[in-house]
Amino acid sequence: MNFSSTKLKLIIGALYLLVLFVGLYFLFSFIDLRDLTSYELIRSNQDTIIQYKNNNLLFLTLSFFIFSVIWYLLLGFASPILIFSGFVFGKWFGILIALLSATFGTTLLYLLAKLFFADLVKQKLEKKFSNFKNSFQKKELFYFSVFRFMGGGGIPFGIQNILPVIFNISTKNYFLGTLLGCGPPMFVTVALGAGIENFIEKNEEPSFFKIITYPDIYLPIIGFLVVAILGIILKKIFFNKK
Repeated sequence: MNFSSTKLKLIIGALYLLVLFVGLYFLFSFIDLRDLTSYELIRSNQDTIIQYKNNNLLFLTLSFFIFSVIWYLLLGFASPILIFSGFVFGKWFGILIALLSATFGTTLLYLLAKLFFADLVKQKLEKKFSNFKNSFQKKELFYFSVFRFMGGGGIPFGIQNILPVIFNISTKNYFLGTLLGCGPPMFVTVALGAGIENFIEKNEEPSFFKIITYPDIYLPIIGFLVVAILGIILKKIFFNKK
């Protein structure tokens, strides 16, 4: 069977969309998003989570990595993965796992989109983002790394991951650009997750003032603002040229 045939592409594309919608249905059927933001629930389960990690580090790491890759394949956004990674694994190991899973997951998504949805992606996105085309064609790896660092210029993460289809950048440069460009901004969010874990460990009652003045919380927030400002500057320098 010819893998480039239109019929096969339609079948595999339809299966992917089916898995996407079924996955989202079960996710929101079994998980209450209010629970994920409940301070009391997180605090009451913190010891259980940390103890499980200490006793099953390899299994938890592999499970988290595989889940994260699948999450990105299903167009998931990065923030909850990064915060959870920092909360459970800490800043340094957390960013290693989160960044590698994001790099592998988004690269697989890019390959999938390039192989089966290239025409659809170009039809929907090419006109809107044609101003990026000249930049990417100059120095593919450099400009894609900058694009990743600046958060895609405010483009939703799922769209960022498939947008390079319209520029046909190489898989190698996509992988390396994601690894290099996403590292600093992702580290800030992972550090925030680690800061939340440290704050909860003190077993204090939360208040806006306490949280915002806790160093492990406000330093990542400052880092986030610095990265955001740098992203705006880089966008004006490299992507706003006519």
